[in-house]
Parts: sequence; structure tokens; C-alpha cells
Amino acid sequence: MKKGFILLMLAGLLLQPAANGALAKEKSSVVLADKAKSAILIERDTGKILYEKNSDEKLPPASMTKIMTMVLIMEAIDKGQLKMTDKIRTSEHAASMGGSQIFLEAGEEMTVEEMLKGIAIASGNDASVAMAEHLAGSEEAFVEKMNQKAKELGLKNTEFKNPTGLPVQNHYSTAHDMALMAKELLKYDGITRFTGTYEDYLRQDTEKKFWLVNTNRLVKFYPGVDGVKTGFTNEAKYCLTATAKKGNMRVIAVVFGAETPKDRNAQITKMLDFAFSQYETHPLFAKDQVITKVKVSKGNVKETNAVTSEPISVLAKKGEDVKDVSQEVNIKKKIAAPVKKGDRLGTLTLKRNGETIAESPLVAEKDVKPAGWWHLFKRVMGEFTKSG
Repeated sequence: MKKGFILLMLAGLLLQPAANGALAKEKSSVVLADKAKSAILIERDTGKILYEKNSDEKLPPASMTKIMTMVLIMEAIDKGQLKMTDKIRTSEHAASMGGSQIFLEAGEEMTVEEMLKGIAIASGNDASVAMAEHLAGSEEAFVEKMNQKAKELGLKNTEFKNPTGLPVQNHYSTAHDMALMAKELLKYDGITRFTGTYEDYLRQDTEKKFWLVNTNRLVKFYPGVDGVKTGFTNEAKYCLTATAKKGNMRVIAVVFGAETPKDRNAQITKMLDFAFSQYETHPLFAKDQVITKVKVSKGNVKETNAVTSEPISVLAKKGEDVKDVSQEVNIKKKIAAPVKKGDRLGTLTLKRNGETIAESPLVAEKDVKPAGWWHLFKRVMGEFTKSG
């Protein structure tokens, strides 16, 4: 096992453990979501909870479901399994979706980039199902992937039945789990290019030009808001998972069950105002930053870089001074090819006074393929020659 300790002198610290999908809590007597069934406010990098109300209550998420749909799309792009320019064909089933849609016709093709616009901006149910079928072969298989990813993220109170959020029995989530999904989605820098766009067009050079207007009005009316996803059904009422960034700090606010769009936006606005007025973030590492090299046995290369899987920061209340934060890098003992880009190789741990204050996965920067027998033979002979 490889360990490294680096003393970091920081301007401030107010951080609790946030490992394995758990969110650390900040006690607060402030009432920020009195007109919502449940709500939560977290800082994105640390995962720290700044405010919550009934955040573990299972409720229908409506179209906020599409956050997980977008997570799986962005993950596939990041792993090289999908390209923005790939053409996606619309099936009869996808074209039959009701509710919010971009009016795809059976057999119509759009690029992944266009489908993402349709999902992120217009909340297209038809685009969501078309992407689901392309990635997993069927909508049902994609839903299995959604639930598998939920388990990987440590979401204990979420169950998906479709990739759209259309009403169906036993399809539920919580404000807490939605915040974690949004946290995961925001690892992918390119996603806010879609979720943060207020208006755009599809089929622009055709007679069927289609105007997209973001269902999240705060994208236009609250500075710094660039996502993530609204939701509404008669059962769920008005819901929103929003994110905003000011300076170094990005926060995520979630509201379930507001009675009107005005109430929904007002609750989110109050939470965002509270976060930015009371806290500040001190970045330590960017996503994909190289932390250490890792030896890989039986690979076509001897080692690969272990990089951060997400931005890593320290959160402080404004005006607070803290120092003496150490960094510990723990790498798995045995790592053998094949290694896929994004595979977990170890953990980066932040400590203060011997206490763990944050943990984050370190992942493989690139694929490492198994070495052929001749490659391994030459490597062994090379080592033998050196030792002689």
C-alpha cells in the first residue's frame, strides 16, 4: 500500500466526512423551505449539508428522474462508449411517449448532442427513452442500469421504474438522493452547457424547426444557476434540483412538492442566497488532476496515473480560520490489467488532527490493456538482464 502525507495550510475549514455517497450535516435553525414537502441544500465539492427538511422522505421525483438518465449518458461519453456526434434512432416506443417531449417521429435520427438538448432543456420524455434504448438495448435494461448506479452511489431511498419520471407505482426518490445524483452529474463539466442553456433550437435548418425553452426559469433569472432539472406531475407537484456557482463555490438545492412554480423557485432562491452569504469554498484539486502513479501488473504499460474523480475542496463559514490539513493517498495493493478508464484505484483522504474530514475516489486516467505474452517475455528478460 502506498501512502503520502502532505501538509496543506488552508485559509479556512468547516468540513465533515462525506465518504461513499454519505452527506455530512450542518445543523441550522434557519427555515428555508417552508412551502415544500422536502428539501436539501449541499455544497457540491464536499457534499456538506447546509440545510435539510424531510430530506429522506420517499416522494415521486417526476422529471428530476432524468438527472440519473443524464448521469449514465455522460458516463458513457466519458468512457468513450458514446460520442456527441453519434446518431440515435427513435423507435416506435420512444416516439409514443407522452408528457414533455420534443416530438420525435419513429425512425427519426438525432445526434447525442441534440438528444441531450432535448432532455436537459425541454425535459423530453421521447429523447430520454431513445437514449435509454440506444445505451442499453431496451428501456427496461436501462432502468436496471439506473438502479445499479443508484446503489453504487449509496442511494438508499431511490427506486426507478423508467428513465423519464412519468407516473408509475414504486418510482420514488428523496431530496437527499437527488442531491447526490446531481453531485455525480456535475462531475462532468460539459453537462452545464446543456442544463444551463435557457433557449435553443432543434431541427434548425428544416421546416420542423423546434424551439426549446428551459423548464428551469432560474437559469435566466438567478445569476450563477446553470442546472439541473425540474419536475412536475399532479402527484409530485412542483420539484426542482438546481445548482449555482459563484466564485469557487458550487451548491445544489433540491425541492420536492411545492404547490406552485413560484413557490418552488422561491424556496430554491432562499437556499442559494443562504449558501452564498454564509459559506465559501477553498479548492484543493480539480477533477482529473494527477495525484500519483500506480503500478499495474501484466499490462501493456507498467503504470498509470491515478487521478481525482471529482473536484475536491474545503468548505468554510465566512471569516473562519483553520489550518493543518493533511492529505493521505491509499492505493489498492494489487492492480492488474485490464484497467478501464475511471476504475477505482484508491482513495484520497483529507485529515485534520488525525480525524478524517473527507474521502474521495482516485480513478484510472486511461485504459490499460493486458500485455501479450511476447511483451511480458521481453519485460521479464529485461528485468533479468538488469539484475544480472
